[in-house]
Amino acid sequence: MKNYIKSIISLTVICAVVAVALAATNYVTAPIIEKNAGAAANEALLVVMPDGGDFTAVDLTQYSLPESVVEAYNASNGGSVVKLTATGYGPDMIIMCGVNADGVVTGAVCLSSNETLGVEKTYGDTLKDATIDTIDGIATVSGATMTTENYRNAVKDAINTAIILGGGSADIRTPEQILADNLATALPAGEGAFTEVFICEKLENVSALYSADNGAGFVYVTTVNDEEIFVGVDANGAVVSEVADDVKANIEANAKIMLKSSLKEVDITKYADMPTNVDKAYKTNSGNYVLEIHASGFGINGDHYYNPSGEYIYIKIALTDKGEIITCQTIKQTETDGIGSVCADKEFYSQFNGKDESNYKDIDAITGATITTNGYKSGVGKAIEAVKIMEGVA
Repeated sequence: MKNYIKSIISLTVICAVVAVALAATNYVTAPIIEKNAGAAANEALLVVMPDGGDFTAVDLTQYSLPESVVEAYNASNGGSVVKLTATGYGPDMIIMCGVNADGVVTGAVCLSSNETLGVEKTYGDTLKDATIDTIDGIATVSGATMTTENYRNAVKDAINTAIILGGGSADIRTPEQILADNLATALPAGEGAFTEVFICEKLENVSALYSADNGAGFVYVTTVNDEEIFVGVDANGAVVSEVADDVKANIEANAKIMLKSSLKEVDITKYADMPTNVDKAYKTNSGNYVLEIHASGFGINGDHYYNPSGEYIYIKIALTDKGEIITCQTIKQTETDGIGSVCADKEFYSQFNGKDESNYKDIDAITGATITTNGYKSGVGKAIEAVKIMEGVA
């Protein structure tokens, strides 16, 4: 028993000595570790702001900043470095961006991502020297529109954050919030709930049309001196927004056309040569056509590297009786995520608007998705062929 007690006492003494030694070691090494960690963090910040000097973390709770901002640092040179999160085709794309005291991007890098094509690794180079006035004009990468557009939007958030941290004011609304605000301002009676309308009539200088869900009217998007203008129209087609007389006259003329527009389904079974990928056809009372078609992209054709999904690309397309495309829109697709799925982006399918049989193939292809692009173009070509058949000119 005495030996047992002695062993416990010895073990206790040893533990106490070790604890004291560790505490002493930690007391000596903790400041060194902290200093080294701080130096490593500072080095990471210097990648996007080489002339930043020293950096001080910002208490984000003291500011109203874009939701994408997760960290921010004030640099001793008067600039700021902002860490942001963005969603491309995959979640959690982490971006670090430096902005100097003049609001100019000094650097942007993607720290981590789940993207497919990897364009986010170098896209930040194209955003260097951008300002809040120029960043929207920097092009996205074809085939990686969502990745690069959201990367660009994150850097725009970084610029706005730097402006706010510097004591200025900035518009930190998302593109979706800006659209919603523009629609609500143009037509307050719409109570903030709108749905985009598929345009099946030829309209003059109208890039988009939205309908109020409560039936109060519409909002037409037009362009005046290279600036988008949102014009509210009541349910009877009268302009309710304060706009110039020529803009008002044009919008009311377009509204008159849309209010008269109606669709009647065409029996496509009576046309022996109708392309088999035409699912439904409608004709407007003005003589235009709206077709619902399916196209064989990668999901059907595939290749020897990846398994196709077995699903078609479904497209809705409005054309004049001469075969000119009024509106083209992807309704459904299951192409390869982050590659062929770009066919669902408005930037892609809207390229067909205004084209006809002579030039509908002259569009920017989706990078890395030749099978999807060619299948889509083939489907559009079949829609033009279908119109010629129904018009008896094929």
